[in-house]
Amino acid sequence: MNITAYQSFFIYTGYVILLFIISYFTNKTNSTTSFFNGNKKSPWYAVAYGMIGTTLSGVTFISLPGIVKAAGFSYLQMSLGYVVGYLVIAYVLMPIYYKHQLISIYGYLENRFNSIAYKTGSAFFLLSRSLQAAGKLFLMATVLQTFIFDPLHLPFTINAAFLLLIISLYTLKGGIKTVVWTDTLQTTFMILAGVFTLVLISNSLDTSLFSLWNRVIDEGTYTKVFNWDVNSSGYFWKQFISGAFIVIVMTGLDQDMMQKSLTIKSLKKSQLNMVSFSIVLLFTISLFLILGAFLYTFATDIGLEFPSKSDQLYPLIAQQKLGFVGACIFLLGVIAAAFSSADSAITSLTTALCIDFLGFNSDSLKSTKAESIKKGVHLGFALLLFLLVIYFEAINDTNALDTILKLATYTYGPLLGLYAFGIMMNEKFQPKFIPLICIISPLLCYFLQTNSENLLNGYKFGYELLLLNGTFTFIGLFFSSLPLKK
Repeated sequence: MNITAYQSFFIYTGYVILLFIISYFTNKTNSTTSFFNGNKKSPWYAVAYGMIGTTLSGVTFISLPGIVKAAGFSYLQMSLGYVVGYLVIAYVLMPIYYKHQLISIYGYLENRFNSIAYKTGSAFFLLSRSLQAAGKLFLMATVLQTFIFDPLHLPFTINAAFLLLIISLYTLKGGIKTVVWTDTLQTTFMILAGVFTLVLISNSLDTSLFSLWNRVIDEGTYTKVFNWDVNSSGYFWKQFISGAFIVIVMTGLDQDMMQKSLTIKSLKKSQLNMVSFSIVLLFTISLFLILGAFLYTFATDIGLEFPSKSDQLYPLIAQQKLGFVGACIFLLGVIAAAFSSADSAITSLTTALCIDFLGFNSDSLKSTKAESIKKGVHLGFALLLFLLVIYFEAINDTNALDTILKLATYTYGPLLGLYAFGIMMNEKFQPKFIPLICIISPLLCYFLQTNSENLLNGYKFGYELLLLNGTFTFIGLFFSSLPLKK
């Protein structure tokens, strides 16, 4: 028996109630200040565990199992690079953030350079995170539309509005303090969905998990990890190094990902959080890759034709081939993923605008006016994400996320260059024209990417474009900081 729309909506409603229960208990002793920094009382283990759900997001939850057919377990090459990136964050960036006692990490740019650099860095974050959050939310909302809203004859607009209204309400007062704990719930449901799906597949094939795993290993179709072909886009060192830098910029230089870590009281515990998180994340990614191998093996055994898009495999099998329990488990995972991709995003966007552009500080945060402004900004970002999600639905761009992730190599590149220059160069180097340099660098990268096959003998840029973008920014900052000859 498959799950009905009314049963799906009941599950959805139950999950929402759980979120509001968590929000109620985390809001009991709350203030405007705790919205932004959680009163520096977040347990490091809760932050580490909750960050799994935020990092994986719904896209990884659905997409990661699907890539196994084409790429095997080669994603682990990049994941190993992630670990290195998290170590750099823990022992290079975090000491800087704690030294300056930052709420918004872009405050470092003001301390190192000036207010123009500060606002430039924050502006790049606001642009990138808004688009990424809306893209991820759109993809999750389309799955919820299939499960719940289409069968109930409710339009996508109602789906998106309901989703963002819920997120904005349960985070409105508690902010990051609430997000830390709701993320633990969301991580739990995502991981349990993966584990229970593995069990259901093995039961459906009337075999044990270990027997099925041994079979997958013996066949070797989906389990290849390392690629040592230098000319391949999947070459190990290219993937490994790219993975490290992607993590540095998309976690260490991202207010959304760092804000939860900065709610931990001490630097040492925050570093322990980051190191522990990197290890658990590696195992979680491995879990979903194994799930992908099991899904493809299951589809082969029952004679199921592989869907044209790999992202559709997990939803298809969960909804149609694993019965009522399988559909429920998958739906809970999708719901958890949908909320985890947006709640911390809205909170971090609110933080960046209030702290970086509206000038909130330790004194103004205590005023009732600051609370009113914060609520208005928070609801405003929820509305912005709603409009972006509706736009993606209107153009029916199911590959919107791919475009957005590519855009991230442009928007995070200048941040990489700014931070690298600030950390590596002596403070006497004070660059000029920072906003201009941060705009020109991505434009140069775009020119090279669109013409690379002609200019570079057929070479195609991938994630390494991020490094090139950061390098252009660094070079521009260096030359603009040199004294002019008289």
